[in-house]
Amino acid sequence: MVQKIYVTYNQVHKLCQNSAERILDDFKPQLMVAIGGGGYVPARILRSFLKRPGSPNIPIQAIGLSLYESLGSDAVEQPGTKVTRTQWLDLSSLEMANLIGKDILIVDEVDDTRTTLEYAVKELEKDVIEAQKKLGREGEKTRFSIFVLHNKDKAKKGQLPEDVVQGRYLAAQTVGDEWICYPWEATDIDEHDRLSKEQEQK
Repeated sequence: MVQKIYVTYNQVHKLCQNSAERILDDFKPQLMVAIGGGGYVPARILRSFLKRPGSPNIPIQAIGLSLYESLGSDAVEQPGTKVTRTQWLDLSSLEMANLIGKDILIVDEVDDTRTTLEYAVKELEKDVIEAQKKLGREGEKTRFSIFVLHNKDKAKKGQLPEDVVQGRYLAAQTVGDEWICYPWEATDIDEHDRLSKEQEQK
């Protein structure tokens, strides 16, 4: 039986709030790339806490990557083996040109096997290099950082560049290898919150 952790919207909000100062100080992001669907909500909450007086809101771009696959009748999905792009930035448009020379924060909800994060960093780096060549902007340095709500303390299948792991990676919370139930996945939010409260009281 898989151990489940029920996380509420309030808890997600506070995890983002508590991480914002370090993100501003260490990463100084000028743009966020949210990995859908789990990165959308934290990226939006984070944006409110990353806004500095007199500065514009940090723009959020979205990419869709899918790794999970449902196995039979089990309600708990298992990590798959292949990352599938369901949505990506348009290489020929302003979206990709906007990434060049920026400090970019990639946001997702959970670092489980690290396969999705590895794919996102590698592919975005590759596409930025291609866009730089196309636009003659090879001299501009683009840096990627990562923020996740939860990092699962387990052996990872995916690898991240050493400079990202050492200085540009932040997990708001490190947890064991449990199944995390996020509120945006709940079909009955009251029941979800009740189960979360029940867990806190144990």
